[in-house]
Amino acid sequence: MTDRPTRRDLMKPAQLVGLAFVAALFGGIVTLVSMGAFQARPADEIQRAIMVALVVAGVTFIVTLVVMALLVLAVDPAQIEKKIDRAVLLPPEETTDSSESASNGDETPERQ
Repeated sequence: MTDRPTRRDLMKPAQLVGLAFVAALFGGIVTLVSMGAFQARPADEIQRAIMVALVVAGVTFIVTLVVMALLVLAVDPAQIEKKIDRAVLLPPEETTDSSESASNGDETPERQ
């Protein structure tokens, strides 16, 4: 039997910061390449490209951290220790007949 990871294992802070760092590195490199920092250009244009790339990398890092933190907040704390054995965003497998009929509109309201 394989051990399934818990939600706590999937949301380790070091991994989230690492993901934000990788996104920032990607944004910085794309900015450098698109501004022509690796081409034969005057020094002031290369310095400007490096500064813009650093700003883009910093903003990307911060935005990625904030978005990931907000996504972690969306998880119910009671479910943190549950084992995950299928995709997280799929609807629950167990459906009752009353919930299916209520969603289809087949059920008539009860009279008191």
